[in-house]
Amino acid sequence: QVQLVESGGGLVQPGGSLRLSCVASGSIFSIFSIDVMGWYRQPPGKKRELVASITSGGSTNYADSVQGRFTISRDNAKNTVYLQMNSLEADDTAVYYCNVRRLQKPIVDSWGQGTQVTVSS
Repeated sequence: QVQLVESGGGLVQPGGSLRLSCVASGSIFSIFSIDVMGWYRQPPGKKRELVASITSGGSTNYADSVQGRFTISRDNAKNTVYLQMNSLEADDTAVYYCNVRRLQKPIVDSWGQGTQVTVSS
């Protein structure tokens, strides 16, 4: 069983910064590695969208809207993924979800419970 625990959300003023963390745990990870770790977000009244993802080799992918402001990183030894968010804007307000995936057997596609990020003055 896979469990994801997110932390770091909160209320921040426009232009401010936040750092999200997500720790993945489960006996499966003592044997198998995580291929892709990522962050998604769901703004109020909108669909969930990809924010950023990172492979086990360190390749990253960002949504155009956060490119240059957000940085995703991971610690493979700790099965942890981070999202450093700088220059936050009101449009970044959303519930942020952590996602981890294994693309080969045993397949894993797990989600965290979500953490609220609110950007407001």
